[in-house]
Amino acid sequence: MSARTKWQKANRRRSHLGAWGIILIVLAVFGASSVGGIRLRQKNYAYQERENSLMEQIEAEERRAEEIEELEAYTKTKKYVEDVAKEKLGLVYEDEVIFKSKD
Repeated sequence: MSARTKWQKANRRRSHLGAWGIILIVLAVFGASSVGGIRLRQKNYAYQERENSLMEQIEAEERRAEEIEELEAYTKTKKYVEDVAKEKLGLVYEDEVIFKSKD
């Protein structure tokens, strides 16, 4: 074998090694980006679950606020005063008759 053919074979091996090196680097970058993408999807799912939970809590608190407003409006009425006077103080109107059971 001549020196030239040895040199050509060695040169081919180097070029193949370089191509394989580039392929390995590309695969490593692809693998790393795939793993990063999977992690991002998992975080996104967790954040969506938390957002849904918080939205449900907001709705519950809004309903509760409405109930409190309704109760506040009710406490300012004459009917509320009458109900409290009857239940807690046992007061009645003069012309009102109350029947009590023996139980």
